Amino acid sequence: MEAIVEELELRTSIDALKERRIATLSDPDLFFCPFLYVAGKYAFEPFTPREREILRRYITFGGFLFVEDTMGAKGFGFDQTFRKEIKEILPNRELKRLPTDHPVFQTFYLIGNMGGRQKVNAYLEGVTIDNWTPVIYSQNDLSGAWARDKFGNWVNECVPGGEGQRSSAFKMGINIIVYSLTSDYKKDLVHHPFIKRRQNL
Repeated sequence: MEAIVEELELRTSIDALKERRIATLSDPDLFFCPFLYVAGKYAFEPFTPREREILRRYITFGGFLFVEDTMGAKGFGFDQTFRKEIKEILPNRELKRLPTDHPVFQTFYLIGNMGGRQKVNAYLEGVTIDNWTPVIYSQNDLSGAWARDKFGNWVNECVPGGEGQRSSAFKMGINIIVYSLTSDYKKDLVHHPFIKRRQNL
């Protein structure tokens, strides 16, 4: 995650903490964290009813949750468990494919292609409440595309698209972070003509 924080500061005016902070659902400071990142490859222990209630409150009271299945195995492992858990946490909301005109694809960069270490899906999924999507889910392993070793070398190849796919992964990551902080500000009509012109190029 360090590489995406560096790129975020280089490309935007956002100041971010450099060190990784690990939060648990029992952490009293959880509600002071505007952005939670959860990732995994394998099935995990279901949340307790108390943990589900805390996450429900976090999500519905303004928190943002970005979740990644880094294995990208549809219907298995992490993907299977996460889908069950999010349905328990938000029983009246669905995890759905986000439309191409969703603000997350326009907040900083105009995103046309999905990036990541792998290309499992050509889309993101999310849970939307009113006009806000506080849960976004990816199976393309964006963080795998961002990862560098201690010498600054890329840890993983991006397949099948190579470095173009890595570049798209950084742009998508920055958009997700900016969206988590600004919501749908680019739905403002002032931006529409510019966005439409760019999308038609």
